[in-house]
Amino acid sequence: MRGEPDGVRAGPASQQGMRRANLALVLGVIARGPRSRAEVAAETGLTRAAVSSLAEQLISAGLVVEEGPAAPSGKVGRPGTALGLNPLGPGGLGAEIGVRHLGVCVVDLRGEVRAVRRQESANHGRPPAAVMTDLAHLIRSAVAESGLRPAGLTLAVPGLVGGGVLQRAANLGWQDVPLAAALRPALRLAGDGLGELPVEADNEANLGGLAERWLGESPEDFLYVSAEAGVGAAVVVGGRLLRGARGYAGELGHVPVHPEGPRCACGAHGCLEQYAGETAVLRAAGLAGVRGDWVTLLAERAGAGDEPARAALAGAGSALGIAAAGAVNLLDPAEVVLGGGYARLAPWLLPAMRRELTFRVTVRPWAEERLTVSRLGRRGPLLGAAVGVVRAIVADPGPLTGG
Repeated sequence: MRGEPDGVRAGPASQQGMRRANLALVLGVIARGPRSRAEVAAETGLTRAAVSSLAEQLISAGLVVEEGPAAPSGKVGRPGTALGLNPLGPGGLGAEIGVRHLGVCVVDLRGEVRAVRRQESANHGRPPAAVMTDLAHLIRSAVAESGLRPAGLTLAVPGLVGGGVLQRAANLGWQDVPLAAALRPALRLAGDGLGELPVEADNEANLGGLAERWLGESPEDFLYVSAEAGVGAAVVVGGRLLRGARGYAGELGHVPVHPEGPRCACGAHGCLEQYAGETAVLRAAGLAGVRGDWVTLLAERAGAGDEPARAALAGAGSALGIAAAGAVNLLDPAEVVLGGGYARLAPWLLPAMRRELTFRVTVRPWAEERLTVSRLGRRGPLLGAAVGVVRAIVADPGPLTGG
């Protein structure tokens, strides 16, 4: 059969694309707070008839609900019905693989946390399949508690991620692990459909930085520095994550602070991780080989006045300040934000960091208020992973609406 002319074929496709874009436009407005159909029409420039049609499609997909009378607008007539995001609609699922823990978080469409799980787990050197089996159990438990059906899953990992593959995670001892392919078999065992979810993956610091931008009070330009076992960073410029040419930007932990220093797992010498990472700080505190949550241990010891712990954290703060000063001189961020485990340890890190930044940042004076502490703490990467899923739904609800 003879094919249709290009002009004929483009029409329906264009109409479908326009409707999909308008669905996102309407949902984006509703995501900012409950609105009547008339208010949505006014804010989007769409006709009220078009908004009503799009709203019905979003309601049918379980993304939007009618919440009752809209707030009075001051206009004559009966107020319309407010449309809001469905708290029982599709959720966002975030999971995290740390060197010493696993974590899972489920949020609803409004970004509110519905379930969180954290489990201590010594993952260094373990086969990925074994870790994924444990993570799958934790995921099912969190999803069951949340009562939501996730629309997707994002996995936070401590290493270099490209194309869904964990290229290298020295602190885990993993290399070239296709994360989605490794996790799906474990998720499929229960036959509950979780194994068919779309799976994305990213570096934990990147997701922590994004969470800081989305949920914190950070400006559009900042450097986010975090730690669990290693040291990671995210650079946010103009409100967007700076990924670099290959997606590996932010490896602050492997910036040399003392080039003649000890050899790092990456093969270089004097990297920041050798002074401010878990192993280095525990060793400096006289706690080498101690197992468990190193952040909590050091915070408790330092808080109780333990001098070796305080000295170790001061040394880590000095190294962090040296590395951060180089990044500040290069990028000129509005703020440097301490997140992850560093947020808990901030009282003992900040004085030395401030001294180094004041001395080394070329644009002086360095304002102390530009060094801040994340209120998200160690949940940052998990929250970034889960919230990123629902933000993607709001940005493009088409796959869930048939739009």
